[in-house]
Amino acid sequence: GRAVMTYIAKKCGICFQPPAIILIYKEEDKDKTRQRIMPIRNFSKFSDCSRAAEQLKNNPRHKAYLEGVSLRQLEKFYGLLKGHLGGQSLAESLEQIRQEETIDPEEDMNKLDDKELAKRKSIMDELFEKNRKKKDDPDFIYNVEAEFPQDEQLESCGWDVESGEEI
Repeated sequence: GRAVMTYIAKKCGICFQPPAIILIYKEEDKDKTRQRIMPIRNFSKFSDCSRAAEQLKNNPRHKAYLEGVSLRQLEKFYGLLKGHLGGQSLAESLEQIRQEETIDPEEDMNKLDDKELAKRKSIMDELFEKNRKKKDDPDFIYNVEAEFPQDEQLESCGWDVESGEEI
């Protein structure tokens, strides 16, 4: 059998004309950066972005290249394309995606169906990953010190109050 190549995704983007997902990647152990263009076919403003993203990610021709690109990211690109096909400007599409990705702290997640819940969960996972610093990040700082404003009255939580009751 052939040795399996490992591709390291560097950047991923979308092209509207002609519609394609473009991946900038490197092959493991090689210095050259390459570009892969994955044409988007049969996609309209009525298409389902999640389905399209899953199909692309599992496409045998592209699968190995898209290892390092999250499904969520691909869904975003399809969302942008969908907006574009529906006549939205890029700014409008980006704003719409940003709103969809904002977790409403007031929202009762118990009332969501599985699909919506899964979507919120993947948004939270992605935000967590984005905000989490890894040791080998170029901007990872080992011992972060933060200044906290002292003059603000600290709110006490209900369970902070000393009570004589045994819990």
